[in-house]
Amino acid sequence: MSNWSIDDLCKWDEKIQDVASNFGLDWFPITYEICDYYEMMGHMSYHGMPSHYRHWSYGKTFERTHQLYNLGLEGLPYELIINSNPSIAYLMRENPAYMQILIMAHCVGHSDFFKNNRNFNRTRPDMAVMKFKSARDRISKYIENPSIGIQNVELFLDAVHAIRFQTERHARRRLSNEEKKNNLIKKINSSDYREYSHVNIDKIPIEPDDDLLGFLIEQANHLEEWQRDILEIVRNESQYFIPQIKTKTLNEGWASFWHYKILNELSLQTDLHIPFLKSHNQVVRPHIGAVNPYHLGFHIFSKIEKTFGIEECFFTREVHDDESAIRCLIDREDCELLNLFSYSSKRNNTVTIDEVSDEDGWKKIRNDLIMNTGISPIPLIKVVEIGENNELILEHDHDGRDLDLEYAEKVVHQIRLLWPGEVKLFTVIEEDIWEI
Repeated sequence: MSNWSIDDLCKWDEKIQDVASNFGLDWFPITYEICDYYEMMGHMSYHGMPSHYRHWSYGKTFERTHQLYNLGLEGLPYELIINSNPSIAYLMRENPAYMQILIMAHCVGHSDFFKNNRNFNRTRPDMAVMKFKSARDRISKYIENPSIGIQNVELFLDAVHAIRFQTERHARRRLSNEEKKNNLIKKINSSDYREYSHVNIDKIPIEPDDDLLGFLIEQANHLEEWQRDILEIVRNESQYFIPQIKTKTLNEGWASFWHYKILNELSLQTDLHIPFLKSHNQVVRPHIGAVNPYHLGFHIFSKIEKTFGIEECFFTREVHDDESAIRCLIDREDCELLNLFSYSSKRNNTVTIDEVSDEDGWKKIRNDLIMNTGISPIPLIKVVEIGENNELILEHDHDGRDLDLEYAEKVVHQIRLLWPGEVKLFTVIEEDIWEI
């Protein structure tokens, strides 16, 4: 049975807001919704959105989580908050009072990060809930349309989901191929023509395009209107979530940094303070064989405050994503203190330690950490050209990591369902050009 009431939570929320305001945090108003553990699984499966379109993959995620939870093999998150204005956060009814207080302070940190970090500038939090509801209603209409139906919608969504993050990653406005062509013509007319004598201004795309979803929306005139709309829905949703992927470590570190500061200012009674400290230490502890983003993010902001002061923490929160923060702020001393190392799996199912945090190894470890942080683990696929017979030519931006060929072939097969001609993907496998 819970040892708290709604009135208790409201009182603690007021105290948390007062302390957070005194520290200088600036967040969206937060609406808290109380749910049980079963409802929390549903919110997790649908990315926390109060309204989201249907797809079998979300149901599969729910059933998997439910089964593992019942077997005691997987827990549930302490909190779940979405980037909206007002922010929506979920509190599990089963949580004890100290946990609810910690979560509310943690959510204030997240909401402040959503509101002030530059990567979220174009996510339009004021419109987030309404946009997701509109997308759900439109897809439901296509499912219920007898001339389209659920099977066609889900098959098309399967194909689009296979490339859902192959879109603009840096919040830049997309220029159409025609705009790029006009810009290039202006450059040619105002410079030495010989510099551009090799350029084919009629090529599509006129330069490699790293927004595959945007390219398909622009060029795939064979698609029906409902298919083009679904492409736009998935692209918009992906661009909403990409900033969260790019800032996972900093976002969780910032929220943990502030829940720790805020709760230490609340003068909690012993029966709340001791379990709070225990839970905080569990949240920010290092993980064996993996990097805990809460641990690394909390370390980064604690280090900045100790070295440069709290104002530098606010600056880091505003301008950095995970990759830039690790590149600028993690040094050899941090790698040694965090006991970081690089390892790799071999074909005989063994694991070897490749680098340790010594005089030379720490730089390689930091680079490996950057390559496995944020959106970097997701391969970048560019549209190179539309070839003869309407072939869609794609190229993997190879950064030293080879694609999983079996998985890549399945993805190319899905792209083929979105394009009226053949699809070719070029990559590098063991330093040789490989065509899929």
